Amino acid sequence: MFLLPTRRQLLLAPLMLLAGCNAVVMNPSGDIAAQQAHLILVSTLLMLLIIVPVIALTLLFAWRYRKSNTAAKYDPDWDHSTKLELVIWGAPLLIIIALGLLTWISTHLLDPYRPLKRLDAQRPVPVGTKPLVVQAVALDWKWLFIYPEQGIATVNELVTPVDVPIRFKITASNVMNSFYIPALAGQIYAMPGMDTTLNAVINKPGQYEGFSANYSGAGFSHMRFKYHGVSAADFDSWVQKTKAAGGALNQTEYLALEKPSEREPVRYYGAVTPDLYHAIVNRCVAPGSVCMDKMMVDDANRVKADIAHKGLQKDEALCRVAQSGTEVSASLSHFSQE
Repeated sequence: MFLLPTRRQLLLAPLMLLAGCNAVVMNPSGDIAAQQAHLILVSTLLMLLIIVPVIALTLLFAWRYRKSNTAAKYDPDWDHSTKLELVIWGAPLLIIIALGLLTWISTHLLDPYRPLKRLDAQRPVPVGTKPLVVQAVALDWKWLFIYPEQGIATVNELVTPVDVPIRFKITASNVMNSFYIPALAGQIYAMPGMDTTLNAVINKPGQYEGFSANYSGAGFSHMRFKYHGVSAADFDSWVQKTKAAGGALNQTEYLALEKPSEREPVRYYGAVTPDLYHAIVNRCVAPGSVCMDKMMVDDANRVKADIAHKGLQKDEALCRVAQSGTEVSASLSHFSQE
């Protein structure tokens, strides 16, 4: 009597553990993440159309044609069935086509660089709406968020208004990372010397988890931040408080902040040096360093000048050859007249 309940409890234990999970990926609060969750669900159901029948038929055949079942039909000379071949190859082919079309359409609709066309399934983005720009920088091992239009910055805290399109500009200081807020949208890589973009929107107010989804060293597991979705009025109030209470984020402060540290507390900066994010992306925050974009422009100009110089030399050489040919032709003409 005691063993039966114990076995049942063991069988139900995994379900009890799953009941305590917060499946935020499948129940997000942002429209982009909601569309991605729907894509996962539809793709899984399409694949189950093949997986479930195959598993069921495998078990059925193993049971029906077991050695002890002498009533099962035995046909050793059977080798082909057109109908069976059509089912075996046709059904997976149709599902693959459906998955391909779904992936193609979703890849373009959910392109992180694509500006948002809607706030959710029922509401398009109002005409003339300007997205909130947030510049996210992955540091060792913390996150820096710069609000260029508001002139403020934070460390390990992100705040945005609800139902307002957000355009994240994402980069990293020196190690590749991944910016991920499961409730908002899919993860986007943050790479040094590169500027990636994520367009998203949060539809429900609340506090959400954000973190790095790419291993980046010893402090990786603590590279987390809180993301707050608030009303427009609360966001404006938060901006004013940050401006009043925070210090200034300049090149010197950034170079100190950039140094590796773990479990960094939340910081606020009420002023930010203009074009600081541009200097971070182009790796020229340190005094005396040359920005990558300027370096590339200088290199391109040198190449153009070199090509132009070589072209000029080539033209001069062709002119000399042409002049020599003219002189030879004149000499031959004079020789023939004599």
